[in-house]
Amino acid sequence: MNSISKIKSEDSLLSCNDSYCIKDKSKISFDIAEILEQALAGDEISEQQAVLLFQAEGVDIKAIAQCADTLRQRSVGDSASFVITRNINFTNICYMGCKFCGFSKSKNDPDAQLLSMQEIANRAQEAWDRGATEVCIQGGLHPDLPADHYRNILLAIKQQVPKMHIHAFSPFEIMFGSQNAKLSYKAFIQDLIDCGLGSMPGTAAEILDVEIRQQLTRDKLTSEQWCEIISAAHQLGLPTTATIMYGHIDGPSHWAAHIGLIREMQKQHGGFTEFVPLGFVHYESPLYTERKKLKLAVRPGPTANENILMHAVSRIMLNGWIDNIQASWVKLGPDYAVQMLRAGANDLGGTLMDETITRSSGGIHGEEILPTDMVKLIQRSELKAYRRDTLYQPLEHFSAQLIASSAGCLV
Repeated sequence: MNSISKIKSEDSLLSCNDSYCIKDKSKISFDIAEILEQALAGDEISEQQAVLLFQAEGVDIKAIAQCADTLRQRSVGDSASFVITRNINFTNICYMGCKFCGFSKSKNDPDAQLLSMQEIANRAQEAWDRGATEVCIQGGLHPDLPADHYRNILLAIKQQVPKMHIHAFSPFEIMFGSQNAKLSYKAFIQDLIDCGLGSMPGTAAEILDVEIRQQLTRDKLTSEQWCEIISAAHQLGLPTTATIMYGHIDGPSHWAAHIGLIREMQKQHGGFTEFVPLGFVHYESPLYTERKKLKLAVRPGPTANENILMHAVSRIMLNGWIDNIQASWVKLGPDYAVQMLRAGANDLGGTLMDETITRSSGGIHGEEILPTDMVKLIQRSELKAYRRDTLYQPLEHFSAQLIASSAGCLV
């Protein structure tokens, strides 16, 4: 059978009112149709099958997006979420020199910055006063940071804003901090938990492939170290996110293997709250601007179809293991991120306030979205909007009537 017509009506793909409507399902490739049927039946797809999905073209892409949307509805219903948060990048000084990063500065750079503990706490207070329930804390690897710097950040925030959830410190920072403190990963993470750490961003993953990572970074933590640190956090009961950065020197086989590894880690210990695809922003990234010097065939970020497929295939591969797929409005732009909500994603991430890392690489989509605008974006996708906390517990639900009558009054 060269279509997905044998799927039961209650499990069918989206109706023709949807933007991804396929009027002639017989045009779907036989191999793609079989994989989608398997996914809709609740069976896990392999990495090899995911590669085929990532390589899809034309009408097959629309079918994959529809399948992912159906799985999204089954997993989390017809709602999509956001969180009110603030990014606090406490230092842009970093000695690593990762090729893709436009954020880091040397110690002697006139734009180098290291925030004081009081300034960090004050920014957390400002966020709380504006309705934030979370601050996301990350920074460069400053070579002169004292061994207690990370724990002191947590203590300073908790002293001033005790109820604020602190989502902080990438695995890269955990590796760096544990070395400075001369502690094992587990001991270092446990100390941070004791000081107020609530969850950890699963950034610094990039692509969990040895060959690709060696070209992207200089002496950065390995894939094995990233997995070891994240697993240590999960074993201690600390939830984390998981990310992928795609659209540079990578491809479908790397994407499928990366997501497959995340899936296996979730099976072992649980602990991932969400998966966040992050498209490569090339504009001012040294990886792209110096590509000739580096002798790398670097692409200017993912294509439109690759963005759709990344969110859709992530939903399909992680179905039953990680319920939440986030569309990053910072990387995609708000209007484009909305489309991902009908291609497998169910979350638009945070309102942010002071987003700097993506902007440092030439990101053009701003540094903050107001909560009212988040709600409107979600409602444009014909999903119900709700505000959540870091761990996806709902805090506030919104109706279309509420937004129409109270725009601008959510913070």
